[in-house]
Amino acid sequence: MCGRFTQRFSWRELHELLDLVGPAVNLAPRYNVAPGQQVATVRSEDDGQRLAMMRWGLIPSWAKEPNIGYRLINARLETARTKPSFRSAWRSRRCLIPADGFYEWTGEKKARQPWLIGMKEGGVFCFAGLWERWCVPAGLELTGSLAELGAGDALETCTILTTAANADVSPVHHRMPVILPPEAFGSWLAGDEVPPQSWPAGAMTLHPVSPWVNKATNDDPRCVEPAARPASNAHQDSWF
Repeated sequence: MCGRFTQRFSWRELHELLDLVGPAVNLAPRYNVAPGQQVATVRSEDDGQRLAMMRWGLIPSWAKEPNIGYRLINARLETARTKPSFRSAWRSRRCLIPADGFYEWTGEKKARQPWLIGMKEGGVFCFAGLWERWCVPAGLELTGSLAELGAGDALETCTILTTAANADVSPVHHRMPVILPPEAFGSWLAGDEVPPQSWPAGAMTLHPVSPWVNKATNDDPRCVEPAARPASNAHQDSWF
């Protein structure tokens, strides 16, 4: 799965990778993107690939309320095309979700160790994603970050596709995001199939980071600070 990730890139970096159309946007670095928050996505429009900000956690168009989105932050590649929550988006609403890292956790619940996973050479890569447009039903009063929306207002949301983990990621989790090679960006957005295999092993790296990232509201450089290795030999096996 993918429950948190990072978007620490500039508009220029994103434009160079995806040849975006539209005006430049001042993208603040994100160190701890969490479900329910706005994320930078890219989708295909008539004039080319364009940046779109969406809420992470897909809300199907038929949903009666938005909280279902917290359960739909990920979609399994193996079943997304047929699952009612995702099949409409699979057919016609694809997106790319750029990132430069994602987190997984190991260990006991009360002492979970976060790991930051990215490419050995660094830089931005793209998850395969799906998006939806949900309209607020009449009579529904929203609260929190959605309080400003009223009946008939539209909210665009997204989900990250996941697949079986490769050998780089499997020591910390059995699933990972579907990461697309640059040559597949256009075909994915156009509706083509994606092979079910993971990103090839050997190109990714992972390292333990500060527990500061465990709190979803923390979003600053402390989230990616390397964690100290344990001194006791009794704990060495958990650090791979």
